[in-house]
Amino acid sequence: MSDADSVIEVRGFSAWYGTHAALEDVSLDVLAGEILGIIGPAGGGKSTFLRSLNRLNDLQANFRSSGTIRYLGLDLADPRVDVARLRRRIGMVFAVPVPLPGTIRDNLALGPSFNGTRADLPALMEKTLRAAYLWDEVKDRLGMSAFSLSGGQQQRLCLARTLMMEPDVLLLDEPCSGLDPISTAKIEDALEELKKEVTVVLVTNNVMQASRVADRTAFFLQGRLVECGPTAQLFLTPKETVTNEYVSGRFG
Repeated sequence: MSDADSVIEVRGFSAWYGTHAALEDVSLDVLAGEILGIIGPAGGGKSTFLRSLNRLNDLQANFRSSGTIRYLGLDLADPRVDVARLRRRIGMVFAVPVPLPGTIRDNLALGPSFNGTRADLPALMEKTLRAAYLWDEVKDRLGMSAFSLSGGQQQRLCLARTLMMEPDVLLLDEPCSGLDPISTAKIEDALEELKKEVTVVLVTNNVMQASRVADRTAFFLQGRLVECGPTAQLFLTPKETVTNEYVSGRFG
C-alpha cells in the first residue's frame, strides 16, 4: 500500500507511564476502509496504542511518548492540533458501555450539539442506530432512559453515539468483552457494514473475533509489534513462531 492509502501512520512510537515502558518503537499504518484487529496478551500495549491514536493518553499525568503519529498527514504532536476536534474525527468506544444520564435521544443528540443544531438530526439518529443494529429495538422508545437498556444494547448505543459525530476512524477497545454471544454477533455484523464508510481499529482479547472480522491483524507482545499482515496470513502462516504460539492458544 502507498502512503496515500494510510489514514494513520505511526513511526517509531514509544510510550511510557512514568518509568514503565508500555510501547517500544512501534511502526504501523492504519489503512483507509479497513478493520485493523489488534491482538495480544494483557499488558502488551494494545490499549495504550489505541488511546494514543486520538491522544486520550494525554489525560494521564505521567504519560510521555516519542516518535510520530500522523492522521491524514497531520502530526498529532503539533501544538496547533485541536484535540477536541481530533477526538470527534477519531471516535472511541470502550470496553464497558457508558451511557450518559438522560434519554436514548439525549445520548445521541449530545455530540452533534457541539457543532450547532442540525435539521437532519432525526434522520442521522436513525442512520446511526441502524448502523449499530439497534434501531428496531429502540425506535419506539427514544424518550426512555438510556439506563433502561440491556448491557448489549447500551454498548450498541455507545457505538451509535460515537457514529453521530460522523468520524473518519472508529477505535474500539474490547467492545464485546462483557457481552453475550448474541450481542457480540450484532456488534460484529455492524462492523462489517461500518467499514464501508469508517476505518475501524479493533483491540480484542478474543483471537477468534479478530479472525472473523479483521482485514489485517497486528500482534502485540510486551509493548512491541511482533508482526502485522492480512488476517488469514497471520493466523495460518505467521512469520514469527511466537505469533503462531499465541494464535494457536499455546499461551496468552
